[in-house]
Amino acid sequence: MELRYCALQALQAKETSTKVSLVSSLWSARDSLEINTDQVLEPKTQSIPGRPDLPELINARHMPKRSAFNSDGLAALVHAVCHIEFNAINLALDALWRYSGMPNAYYTEWLQVAFEESTHFELLRRFLESMNYSYGDFKAHDGLWDMCTKTSNDVTARMALVPRTLEARGLDATPIIQKKLKSAGTPLAVEAIRILDIILRDEVGHVAIGNHWFNWLCNQQGLDPFTHYNYLAIKHNAPKLRAPFNFEARRRAGFTDQELSALQAQPT
Repeated sequence: MELRYCALQALQAKETSTKVSLVSSLWSARDSLEINTDQVLEPKTQSIPGRPDLPELINARHMPKRSAFNSDGLAALVHAVCHIEFNAINLALDALWRYSGMPNAYYTEWLQVAFEESTHFELLRRFLESMNYSYGDFKAHDGLWDMCTKTSNDVTARMALVPRTLEARGLDATPIIQKKLKSAGTPLAVEAIRILDIILRDEVGHVAIGNHWFNWLCNQQGLDPFTHYNYLAIKHNAPKLRAPFNFEARRRAGFTDQELSALQAQPT
């Protein structure tokens, strides 16, 4: 088994259960997997990423607001996070197979991310089922994958704008969601908070991996990370970063004092 080839197969898997199973198998076999870092892979089909027929994907601007104070609203909120975690599996698998010529550690770390994202997805999927809902019952958007498409030819841009931009926004958003759930005060809301604690803990590590490889790539190319990040954000029209920020989590994820100071100057 060759890791990058198998990651591409998992990425193209359409059914969620198949994708999760393939990622779990790769994680279990991680110590015996071959890694061909030089091979340039090409998908056999255009179905990247593989995904189920549902949820229906709509423009992010058209997504309805969600309330945690009723069962439908809480389920919709949990479903939104579940969809983010499903996308995050695909993001990690794509980072793993797409870019050749990186050190072995790059590929093994992104396999770890893919596996942990799959466990998050399963936690949320089972939680939805305990509420008599399923993944796919609500509409969702595809904003995370759009940035993957934009950065498909540049691993430095991918590291800059997916883990340390889009996924880092999750570090900021999670405490806000948890506060909303705490206000609801129901046993289901308490369980959702517990799951989000697990996700936040792991996501700090995922963003840290993105930070590490972005800085490594900049060093290899003789680029200043702070300046080059700003260039890439403008070039690829990355979302504007706005307060509030989870500075403590961002610091643990490897953001520098210079970066955190720049965030403090951002408008609310």
